[in-house]
Amino acid sequence: MSDDDLQSIVDELAERLEQSVAIDDPAIRLLAASRHFGDEDPLRVSSVLNRSIPAEVSDPLFARGIASWTEPGVVDLDSALPRLCAPVRCDGLLLGYLWLIDGQGAFREAEFAAAAEAARQAGTILYRRLLLHQRSLARHEAILRELVSPDALIRAQAVEDLRAEELFPEAATRFTVVAVHCRTGGATPPPQEVALGAAVEEGLRAVSPDVALMAANRARAWILLARRQPPTRLQISAVTDRIRGRFARIAPTGPDPVFGIGTTVERLDEVAGSYRHASLAARAALLVPSVGDVACWNELGPYGLLLKLSADDLADAAEVPALAALEQEDNHQVLVRTLETFFDHGGNIRRTAEALKIHRATLYQRLKRVEQVTGRTLGNGDDRLTLHLGLKLRTLSAALREHLAGDEADRQVRTRRRELLRGP
Repeated sequence: MSDDDLQSIVDELAERLEQSVAIDDPAIRLLAASRHFGDEDPLRVSSVLNRSIPAEVSDPLFARGIASWTEPGVVDLDSALPRLCAPVRCDGLLLGYLWLIDGQGAFREAEFAAAAEAARQAGTILYRRLLLHQRSLARHEAILRELVSPDALIRAQAVEDLRAEELFPEAATRFTVVAVHCRTGGATPPPQEVALGAAVEEGLRAVSPDVALMAANRARAWILLARRQPPTRLQISAVTDRIRGRFARIAPTGPDPVFGIGTTVERLDEVAGSYRHASLAARAALLVPSVGDVACWNELGPYGLLLKLSADDLADAAEVPALAALEQEDNHQVLVRTLETFFDHGGNIRRTAEALKIHRATLYQRLKRVEQVTGRTLGNGDDRLTLHLGLKLRTLSAALREHLAGDEADRQVRTRRRELLRGP
């Protein structure tokens, strides 16, 4: 038996005991399974076929505390045969579970001992794999950060480093960045600080066998997808759905993450552009509810241009005298909402009236009043552009101020938390 072969451990134990054996990871996803010995039940068959078990089975297992076990124990399942569960650990870390099926009425002491020894061997292998994986992830993450550096020389070196890693197939590969952002604020729960990275790792599982690398911190992450063809909407949805689901399980009281999809590029030295586009698209998803939780750069319209402005420039540009006069005149924002709806529906009177649930005559009256207050004519192209662009700017500027205020509140909370931990 090879010291690095998890499958050999499973097969050797199964042949010796003449029982089916399996090893799962900590999330109860199958890593290795032996052949059947006539003791298989529907759960075993489903696990081998799907490489996992349904939540209605795994949740009760976790509720029984198996994640804290340090010695083998027996679990009784409502819809399957009893199992011997031996935690796979090394250096105190839980790395998985080894399972035996009770097909003979009760487990013998020798089976407990054999399962514990096999779990110990598996733990050594999985711990070694974990260290190698973590080192590889750390190196790839460092290269990714350099790949989008403002410094051209650093970016060029990152391109060479990635090529040296030989991660991508020799055939033509296209690269797409997916940015993941979380809303922050003083009420942000502490679990969010570790949830995002774990959730993004889960999302990477949806792109196999394609290459996907990631970089993450507390509130932002991004993925570099490397595929022979640009990702489809269905493939992007598979990634975002898995990230959302895992994030919700880890931080159930936290806000949902939002996503920005950058342009697809054909060369590694163009990834920085896709990264900028993805980040701006994610920013749009954070600031503009109408954009949705998954924003594609190519579909942002005017927001793609406006979001390139700095916060100060955006605030200055949002000071449109005509709209300020309208807002001062319109205490209940009726005219402002009417004008926004009018523009959102391309100036179509019928659809605007239907959206506002008012008569067309009322709409005409309101639009006439808008022209009187602003001094602008909606039939004039320049006047119309000024008002429409001004409304977009004001929406973005207000949302950005709120977002920055939340970031500042979050920073103050974290500073206070560090002070409390430091003590007097």
